[in-house]
Amino acid sequence: MEKLKQWLINTIPWYTENLHSIMMYLVMGGITTLINIVSFWFFASFLNWDYRIANTIAWILSVLFAYLSNKKYVFESYTPTWKDKLREATSFFGFRFLTYLVDMLMMVVFISMLNVNETWSKIWVNVIVLVLNYVFSKWIIFKIQKK
Repeated sequence: MEKLKQWLINTIPWYTENLHSIMMYLVMGGITTLINIVSFWFFASFLNWDYRIANTIAWILSVLFAYLSNKKYVFESYTPTWKDKLREATSFFGFRFLTYLVDMLMMVVFISMLNVNETWSKIWVNVIVLVLNYVFSKWIIFKIQKK
């Protein structure tokens, strides 16, 4: 992945490290969002589980993927000590839990109060959560030195 990034930066004059980080976040965020929506749909619509349970399971699956992909491919975070690793993971999961609360609150409002379809609610809520997660990840969580 590093070779591809360097090739893009060296080949395309306007392609920068910052743009690469945004592009990778969009790609990995897209996959994370897909995991979240598909797993939500599977549990809520296919298995007919309560949307709050389906939403929680979808959140767990997508957040685990997001942590690993954001650390390695998006922000290329280097955490040399166990203390750094613990701080980063705690910060990541803590902020993701905050956006989980936003996610769940919005899902309840859309589905239980406004009677919006469950899957459509999940898609709309994901747009807002994606933006919040990027802000938290970019400027707070993965702010440790690089290699």
